[in-house]
Order: sequence, then C-alpha cells, then structure tokens
Amino acid sequence: MLKDETLGLLRQAQAPLSGEAMSRALGVSRAAVWKAVTALRSEGYTIDALPGRGYRLSASPDLLSPGELVRPGRRVGGQVVYLDRVDSTNDECRRRAATGAPDGLVVIAGEQTGGKGRRGRSFQSLPGKGLYLSLLLRPDVPLEEVSQLTAWTAVAVCRAVEGLTGLSCSIKWTNDILLEGRKLCGILTELGIEGETGALDYVVAGMGINVSQTAEDFGELAGVAVSLGQCLPAPPRRAQVAGALLEELDRLAGRFPAARADYLAEYRRRCATVGKEVRILRPSGEVRATALAVDDDFSLRVRREDGTEETVTAGEVSVRGLLGYV
Repeated sequence: MLKDETLGLLRQAQAPLSGEAMSRALGVSRAAVWKAVTALRSEGYTIDALPGRGYRLSASPDLLSPGELVRPGRRVGGQVVYLDRVDSTNDECRRRAATGAPDGLVVIAGEQTGGKGRRGRSFQSLPGKGLYLSLLLRPDVPLEEVSQLTAWTAVAVCRAVEGLTGLSCSIKWTNDILLEGRKLCGILTELGIEGETGALDYVVAGMGINVSQTAEDFGELAGVAVSLGQCLPAPPRRAQVAGALLEELDRLAGRFPAARADYLAEYRRRCATVGKEVRILRPSGEVRATALAVDDDFSLRVRREDGTEETVTAGEVSVRGLLGYV
C-alpha cells in the first residue's frame, strides 16, 4: 500500500523529504503522496511539513504498520503481513506456507482469538497489549537441527528485549522467556513435513511478548506473568519491540545452524531451569528431578530422586518448576 511505503520512507529518512523526492521514489504523483501523508496523520502519526524542506516524521502512535517494519532486501522482514485480528499467527503462517509463501515471511496480529502454547495450552492474546508474531522459514537442514530452533528463538527474543530496554531476561527450558522471574514471552515452533518424502517443507516460529499488560489484565496469572510496561517507566511501542525482534530474527536466520555454538553458550548462560527442582510430565505420570545442565543439542539433563540421570527433550515431556518457580 502507498501509505505503508510512504511511512517506510519517512521512517528511514535521515532528513526531511520533499514531496517531489517522495513522489519520484514511489513512482506516484505528489498529490498521491499528500493523500498518503494525510491518511497517516489521521491514524495518529505526527508528520511535520517544513517549508522549503519537506516532510518529517516526528512521533508515532502505538500501531503495528508494515511500513514501519518492512526492510526491503532483508530475509526476515522483507515481507510483513499485519492483521488486526486472527485466530493464530502460527496458523495464518502455516496457511500461507501451504500456498507457497516465501522464506522469511512475518505475520503479526493485533489480537489472536485462538492463541496457543505448547501441548495444546491456550495463550492469552489481549488486543493492543502484546506483540503476537510468527516467522516462516524454509531452511535446508536435517529435522534434528530444526528441532533446536525454539531454543535459538528464545535467545533472539532475549537479545531483542535487552537491546531495546536494557532489561535482563532469562529462559525457562525450553520455550519461555522470564523477566524478574515471571513469564514475559512464550514460543511455539511448528513444522510442515512433505507427505511423500518426509522432508522438511517449512518451520513456523511463533512468539507472544507481553508489552503493556497490567496486573489487572493478567488476572489470576498476575503472579506468574509480566509485561515490559510493568518493569519500565512506560511500555515501549509495539512497533519498537517488533523492529528489534525482526533484526534479531534476521540475524538468527542468517546464522542458523552454523552458529550453534554461539547460541548454545548464550542459552546455557540464560537458562534459569538448571539447578532447579522440576516435574517431568509424561503421559504415564509425573517424575520429580533436578535439572543438571543443557546438553549440546539443547536437551535437558536431569537427575531423578533415585539418583538416576536421563536426558529429556521438549518433544517428549513438559518440564515445570516446583517451589513457586514458574
């Protein structure tokens, strides 16, 4: 859309842009540029008109406009789809993957009506309060390496949040991001497999980051969930969080799986599960153990109460904490 393209130009400009320069860059008339600027102003963007110099973007509302997020030529973020409301960004990504959507596609929603977590659990997705984002990748790697993408994504989320806010995050094995001991973000990775060959077709990594929720928004989850706004003087704009996250996801996509040692070392450093008592939940029942270490494949090594050790993977079990640990 011309409005998004206009916003993209203004966002990236280092100096005011004249209407003539913008019309040349966009291949449209100056009147069309003026209409796009007017439409952006009506949405809450503050765009100054400086006599003899041009247009300058000076303030932005808390909207998730693709024009603010798209970076042409970038693998992740070169194509961004925004939907006001969707059942699940993961499901939307999978639907688009089935019809040939490209590697690097990003789907963002203002609200999810059917947000989901691991093992069929629901994910709270209040409208306008969080960042609900899914990434489609088509990596040419073995399935056993793709299974590690959740852990890589957890590191990318931590880096994005810390780079933007300065807040220090940790990771609850395997897919939850913690801030001040409470859940800030959940990650769900889903695969698409070719029916005839059994080869990987695509992988979708979905994440939901709490941005501006209050304790009242969380309700009965207030003791275990947290938002960025609760830990900062004011919450960042969702587009700022999305922009920082897309940069880290683009970096991840370019380095996966060659940089495994780098992401593994950081995952281990951030993992808050190691040293904690955990419950290993299997269909056959619950086993109590102590988390010992994250192995080279991002699996979790544990010691049972009888002293025996074993390695568990996210696909096999669900690990939950004891003694009030999330």
